[in-house]
Amino acid sequence: MTVQLRTTTADDADLRLDRWFRRHYPQLTQGALQKMLRTGQIRVDGKRAETGTRLSPGQEIRVPPLPAGPAPTPAAPRPVSEEDARALEAMVLYRDRSVIALDKPPGLPVQGGPGIRRHLDGMLDALRLDAEERPRLVHRLDRDTSGVLLLARTATAAARLAAAFRGRDTTKIYWAVTVGRPTPAEGRLDLPLVRLTSSGGERTAAAKPGDRDATSAVTDFRTLDAAQKRAAWLELRPVTGRTHQLRVHCMELGCPILGDGKYGGAGAHIEGLSPMLHLHARSLRLPHPEGGVLEVEAPLPPHMHETFGFLGFDRPRTRAPRRVG
Repeated sequence: MTVQLRTTTADDADLRLDRWFRRHYPQLTQGALQKMLRTGQIRVDGKRAETGTRLSPGQEIRVPPLPAGPAPTPAAPRPVSEEDARALEAMVLYRDRSVIALDKPPGLPVQGGPGIRRHLDGMLDALRLDAEERPRLVHRLDRDTSGVLLLARTATAAARLAAAFRGRDTTKIYWAVTVGRPTPAEGRLDLPLVRLTSSGGERTAAAKPGDRDATSAVTDFRTLDAAQKRAAWLELRPVTGRTHQLRVHCMELGCPILGDGKYGGAGAHIEGLSPMLHLHARSLRLPHPEGGVLEVEAPLPPHMHETFGFLGFDRPRTRAPRRVG
């Protein structure tokens, strides 16, 4: 086998690089993949990559000669239960022939991984609704983050939505409750990040000066309300989209997101309040694949709604989704 150069398609939008290899080269072991990534044999658009690198349509993947081996028999897809199908349909905030917007609850993984059998990507057949094609993910949210998640209903829509996210034509607003109040109350945090891998799994951290693996990460933040210095309600607008960017940036502000024990430890909790992560993808505004602009908001999840009441924060109404222009 010789070196191959393969171009990603709309079906690969936001797919992790290791899952792309698992899809196209199922005989390749995770250990062999990691070795080829470490040695730079596998590249994306000519650059070194990691197992968690997210792909976009139109990227070029360099595939070196791979070790021979029998392809494993793919596991049969798990059928979607009636209960899960009803739950998914209840999550729909907006749909038309090109797009579905969901209100993802906290705790539901978007994609599979080690030890994860039940995830949104594995249940998307239940959201075909009146369409022939299976919906496609065009971006993702962390398992414990709630809020607006967009699906494309056609390959054309997937390519156009992926381009909108890649070209930063999309406005993403997150709400977070933090332990402590940031000073200053608003601003821009421009702090590069690095990915770390250990026995405890993958983490993201602030880069150190001269770190060659650092990637740009920029977040605009604004304090909407505060309970003195005890807690604050922040509006977060990520300019870039790095893994755990908002969680690490809030830590660097000195205000961990409430419930974020992964990064904030014991300091990320307040007695009497829910230990769940208080990070919510409140709204998306982006070009619609068929023209105009789509605006979607998601209501607060129950645990954040309760925390807002406890801290005395106003709980704004959620506007109905709309497509304008």
